[in-house]
Amino acid sequence: MRVGGARTAAVLLGPAVLSAALTACGGGAAPQGDAAGARSAAPATASHAPPAPASDGRIAGLSDRWLARIPARSRQAVVVYGDGPSAPTGRVVLYRRHGGTWTAEASWRSHNGRRGWTPDHREGDQRSPVGVFTLHDAGGVLPDPGARLPYHHDPAFTPPAAWGPSHRHDFDHVIAVDYNRVTGTSPLDPRRPRGASRGGSIWLHLDPGAGSSACVTLPLAAMRQLLRTLDPALHPVVVMGDRATLSS
Repeated sequence: MRVGGARTAAVLLGPAVLSAALTACGGGAAPQGDAAGARSAAPATASHAPPAPASDGRIAGLSDRWLARIPARSRQAVVVYGDGPSAPTGRVVLYRRHGGTWTAEASWRSHNGRRGWTPDHREGDQRSPVGVFTLHDAGGVLPDPGARLPYHHDPAFTPPAAWGPSHRHDFDHVIAVDYNRVTGTSPLDPRRPRGASRGGSIWLHLDPGAGSSACVTLPLAAMRQLLRTLDPALHPVVVMGDRATLSS
């Protein structure tokens, strides 16, 4: 689905506001070129193995209290298992619910906030927010690859050149996490209903190979699979946090 919402946002909000929306994933300081990304990078060998499948049809690694936070009508869940409270690495698993049974359909290595996770995300803390959030909107620099979510195609997603070559494709495809944003709008929409201090622009997007300001980042193939799979009719959500928190 192709939607002109990002272009509309560019007209209504102006280039300065859109630039602020892209200043950093999560509302913090922008990456300072490739050197900053390299400092926060972690080797792939640091990742834990995917969670073992749950024998009772539950989502592996989630406690009862976290499972209860997934809306009853949701049939798709993207679960982000952070490797540790302060780790920038993790794994993302896509689940689908059939009746009362959750089944893992795909799994990928990922990065998250370069300082790990927090249940009380603030602008600039470089930690990803812990929680269960709905997924309504997507977009990116590249054309719609066949997304089921409304897709806002616009070159305004292009990262600033000052970020360096390794970040040039960060926002080729993005999926907005519904944290402190107005749903049903372009991911570029800068409005923050809970206030600017709580940050915003938390996205799933392409992985530059290092921790982010607050977003969760994935390989290109993963982003395209998610875009082609996440279905508004199935009310998809993302469950995100470090493994210890999600299991408690």
